Amino acid sequence: MVNPEKEYSISEVAELTGYQAHVLRYYEKEFELDVPRNEANHRYYTYKEIETLNYIKSLQEKGFTNKQIKLILNSPEILVNDDDEAAITTLSNSESLSPDKIDSLKSYIKELIVHELKPLLEDNQKSHEEAITGLRDEVSKLKKEIQSKERDVLLSQNAKLTLKVKEKSYEVAEMRDKIKRLEYSKRGIFSKLFKK
Repeated sequence: MVNPEKEYSISEVAELTGYQAHVLRYYEKEFELDVPRNEANHRYYTYKEIETLNYIKSLQEKGFTNKQIKLILNSPEILVNDDDEAAITTLSNSESLSPDKIDSLKSYIKELIVHELKPLLEDNQKSHEEAITGLRDEVSKLKKEIQSKERDVLLSQNAKLTLKVKEKSYEVAEMRDKIKRLEYSKRGIFSKLFKK
């Protein structure tokens, strides 16, 4: 818990925020933070700076780039997506939105949509289309494979049945031969000699 009355050293703030000291120094320049200094020119952090750093961290965790975070920090109001609900975050209550800031915010949002979100969506769409096409091809291959296997099974069964039919026809021919021999053997001697 941060004490609003206390002044914190850079090492204490590093522990509180999870940022290393060199990152804190870098962010001071990157986000143009006004970190106060004492008579010995050492940085000290107040509640305000620690809250700003925690806010930067939360924006980073939501996927914002440093450039976007800098714009959010420098704008008095901006739309921020939090748990899928749009919320207006006021960074400075004393400052009202001037027409110039509204225009710059609009142009930034337009630039964000055109240059960052649109290509990202197009890339996602392309990758999804490629994945769907790949799945379609795979399903088609599997269908052909199944049809081929079914055809092979049918051909195999047909061949087995054909062999059985041939075997049965040989058996029938042998039976006919046996019947003819038996009939011939039962004939008398005279009928064998005097065939019609």
